[in-house]
Amino acid sequence: MYRPIPVEEVIAAMPKKRQEAIAKRGAELVAKVRRRMTLAELRKGRKISQATVAEALGIGQMQISRLEKRKDPRLSTMARTVAAMGGQLTMIATFPDQEPVILVASQFAKKAKKAAGKKARA
Repeated sequence: MYRPIPVEEVIAAMPKKRQEAIAKRGAELVAKVRRRMTLAELRKGRKISQATVAEALGIGQMQISRLEKRKDPRLSTMARTVAAMGGQLTMIATFPDQEPVILVASQFAKKAKKAAGKKARA
């Protein structure tokens, strides 16, 4: 009769080096998942206030609050907001049958670089 074997038993039967490699890769994957953040989490993690971001964008703090709560912000708005925090927005497309792909939009990249450059000169 068929009995499912727990993954823990399978891993325990492997050589120690293989177990360590599996544990390391597992930790890397968990770290990737933990890096997913909302705009608000990103801003707070960088210890930047809504007012500071708003000032860099030339808008009111209330607009930043609304942006962070918005379910579907515009890509250009997100790029400008991330640039105001000193970063560059990168989009990653994931598919079940291939490795993740970083999407690059030429005008998107240019706008983010310009915004970051203006902030650095200010």
